[in-house]
Amino acid sequence: MPLTFLTDERAVMETPDETTARLDDRSRWRRPYRPGPYRVGAAALLMLLAAYVLFAGVIIALAGPLKGAGACLALAAVLIALALRLLRMGAWVSERGVRRVGLLSTTTLPWRRLASVRTTQQPVKWLGLPRTVQGQALLAVPLTGEPPRPLLTDHNADFLGRSEAFARACDAIEAWADEYRR
Repeated sequence: MPLTFLTDERAVMETPDETTARLDDRSRWRRPYRPGPYRVGAAALLMLLAAYVLFAGVIIALAGPLKGAGACLALAAVLIALALRLLRMGAWVSERGVRRVGLLSTTTLPWRRLASVRTTQQPVKWLGLPRTVQGQALLAVPLTGEPPRPLLTDHNADFLGRSEAFARACDAIEAWADEYRR
């Protein structure tokens, strides 16, 4: 199930004029890779849970107090927002810089403030959990001497079991960095 609205691969479905105009607009934030199956699966499960909670809210509204139905509606809204945020997580690039979107925070690093963007071997978190394993990470090294920030890892929900996709995404982000850090 391709989620073309989340990636840069929707160019296949558009006419050549639309594709050229959109790809020439380098100021738009774009994710240079597809969301992985674990991320999409987790978001789908959250949406399924939200559907059940909404259905329970309708039953509660018909049978009982509206206060309980309002609580179900609020919980479903939180679950839907969480699922959508989960789908937006990852590294996004534009001519302005690289943006790391997390579940609760977003950090934007302008290209001019980066010393380098490189892939390295290091311990990485497995699916974002506290457990670490040996893997690869794409690091953004700031000029200020701060510790490098991992943008992507080969053990996150987008690339677990997809090493070729990780390599392509790293190459794409490194190419953006080489082009715009000058």
